[in-house]
Amino acid sequence: MGDVSSNMVEQTKEHFIEKIADNMRAFGISPTLGRVLGIIYMNKEPMTLDQLSEATGMSKTRMSQVVREMIDLNIADKVFEKGVRKDLYTVEQDYYQTFISLFISNWRQAINKSRLFEQKWRQRILDIKNEGSLSPDVENEINELLKETQIWLAYYDWISRLVDFFESGEVFKHVPKKRVPEFEE
Repeated sequence: MGDVSSNMVEQTKEHFIEKIADNMRAFGISPTLGRVLGIIYMNKEPMTLDQLSEATGMSKTRMSQVVREMIDLNIADKVFEKGVRKDLYTVEQDYYQTFISLFISNWRQAINKSRLFEQKWRQRILDIKNEGSLSPDVENEINELLKETQIWLAYYDWISRLVDFFESGEVFKHVPKKRVPEFEE
């Protein structure tokens, strides 16, 4: 009877891991990263690359790449435990913080790419404007494009402030986390 219950618990954990991986897709996170995040999360303790390789069936080299990508996304950290010689990796145990980390990471990348694009685009437009005598129609089009760059900048400024709103935790003053009642057996 104990083995059946143990198997049911393991199957339930596996369902949670798959649901976490599925939820990560909404952020453009690969199922592999989502699955590794779920495995570490459900383990409730930091894991080594060897443990993760065994749990996923992936090579240690591939696992190292996945963990490095997770660290870059700020959804995993390397931790140290006294007496443990191998690197250990952990993930945030707070779903809200994981959401914020992914939200921030994705939007900061988009903001940076767009700012670079806007700078190049605006310079190209100014170069055309400064080339010399332009017909009134072309001048109007250039001015419209310059106006568009201002709209673009205002939009990305708003996104940047929205990211700051999440990153600072201010969002929770307006949309509080729901208190989870204590579980009673």
